[in-house]
Amino acid sequence: MMLESVFAQIGMVLGLAVLGGVLAQWLRQPLIVAFIGVGILLGPSGLSLVDQRTEIELFARLGIALLLFVVGLKLDLHIIRTVGPVALASGLGQVVFTSALGYVIALWLGMSPVTALYVAVALTFSSTIIIVKLLSDKREVDALHGRIAVGFLIVQDIVVVLVMIGLTAYGQAGGDVNMGWEALRVLLTGAAMLVGLALLMRYVLPRLLHRLAHSSELLMLFAIAWAVIGAMSGEALGFSKEVGAFLAGVSIASTPYREQVASRLVSLRDFLLLFFFIELGATLDLGMLGAQLGASITLSLFVLIGNPLIVMAIMGYMGYRKRTGFLAGLTVAQISEFSLILAAMGLALGHLQEETVGLITLVGLITISVSTYMILYSHVLYEWLAPRLSTFERRVAHRELDSLEEDNNEVDVLLVGLGRYGAALAAELRARGCRLLAVDFDPTAVQQHARDHYRVCYGDAEDPEFLATLPLHQASWVVSTLRDSAINRMLLHGLRQQGFTGKVAIAVSHIRDAQRFEQGGVDLMLVPYADAAREAAIRLMTAEPRGGKSA
Repeated sequence: MMLESVFAQIGMVLGLAVLGGVLAQWLRQPLIVAFIGVGILLGPSGLSLVDQRTEIELFARLGIALLLFVVGLKLDLHIIRTVGPVALASGLGQVVFTSALGYVIALWLGMSPVTALYVAVALTFSSTIIIVKLLSDKREVDALHGRIAVGFLIVQDIVVVLVMIGLTAYGQAGGDVNMGWEALRVLLTGAAMLVGLALLMRYVLPRLLHRLAHSSELLMLFAIAWAVIGAMSGEALGFSKEVGAFLAGVSIASTPYREQVASRLVSLRDFLLLFFFIELGATLDLGMLGAQLGASITLSLFVLIGNPLIVMAIMGYMGYRKRTGFLAGLTVAQISEFSLILAAMGLALGHLQEETVGLITLVGLITISVSTYMILYSHVLYEWLAPRLSTFERRVAHRELDSLEEDNNEVDVLLVGLGRYGAALAAELRARGCRLLAVDFDPTAVQQHARDHYRVCYGDAEDPEFLATLPLHQASWVVSTLRDSAINRMLLHGLRQQGFTGKVAIAVSHIRDAQRFEQGGVDLMLVPYADAAREAAIRLMTAEPRGGKSA
């Protein structure tokens, strides 16, 4: 029975999404699979319980805008540089080879050239969200294959934005419009947009964000507004909402506040994307999907087997071991949420039919589901397949040996808090040759210590999502100079969630707090006033009086 109230329908969507998410978690599947399934259940092919498409579509568009905004925020070219040319070579190489081979397969399946091109491009992109989550759960994000995977996923994210720009221009150049003139218009408009953005990044945004950062709520509100304004501007200038939101994220990616903004937006992004996947599932016709089953299995096998082989071949040629190539290659054995967004864009532009969108979605469901288990049991798979993978490895894996020797950004101590006590402690640690990374929520302190050439970042120690962005695997100590017991309890909880295995030191104001934290497993208690008084007493008692005579 159709629910009349919009509120009731949204409540039904959320309630079933929770149940689907619990089932997906039990099956160790990404939530994307569950949400698309809930959409099918609620849509015309299922129970037909939801017809308020306008509200769901609005949430879906906001979710996509925030997704691209966060991708722009995460655009850290330093990550690509730290893993050398392998990120660019494997990322671009995989996109080129997958697109070419996928295009041939799609034509062989009887698709038109335009449809085949969309399908081929959709097969090239892998889900950054899913891969980073799976690698994080396995504590492999900072392993060599994890860093390489994150590097070429960033390359893929850049490529997908360029593809969206090109498709938008192609879609607008219909009828009698000359493609050459349209391409020139897009180029000039894009150049003007980038120049304006560069001026904002240079003269406006750093000062504005510095002022807003004194209030975390205001900073988050600005970030959301900036993402939506960027999406709106991109569409108004003849690009797309996705491109505009991406560039809005890039515009503040170079500021000290990007990790804090990105970590706070992750939950909101995931909540809103829920509606995109449900909307997508609700538009699918199960009868139509049955007719696409043969083609979807063919394309899924190509993604599940062909994509990893392409990455392994590229990495083996570059001098990486077969194990590293295999583990990194498994991360591209699925298509991503961007593939589904690309298909939806093609449908909106009139390039694709609904059955093609259904085909790409079905390939997504198959590859995401199967590749999740492949990544979870990657080491077991490797042990089984290792004797057959020698062809993907050079006799001497020179590139990997070089990579293992490179570690220019190690961290010995992660220091939280740069107040008077924290700043003094940081100076003493640096003077003793300690490799230090400091974190503070005060933008003025961050700016001041950055000018003094400290490694310092802006962030909230209470935020578990932010802690996940820090190099905890490198640090021997995490030291909190904050004497707020509630914040320190949240910090300890977050460190346990991230699997931190080093030692922890906590500053407290009272001895009774020290006893409580010691029972909670803290390795070292810092009591600033008591420690300073003890040190002063020792110095007073051991100091020689004037004239060198004993007291």
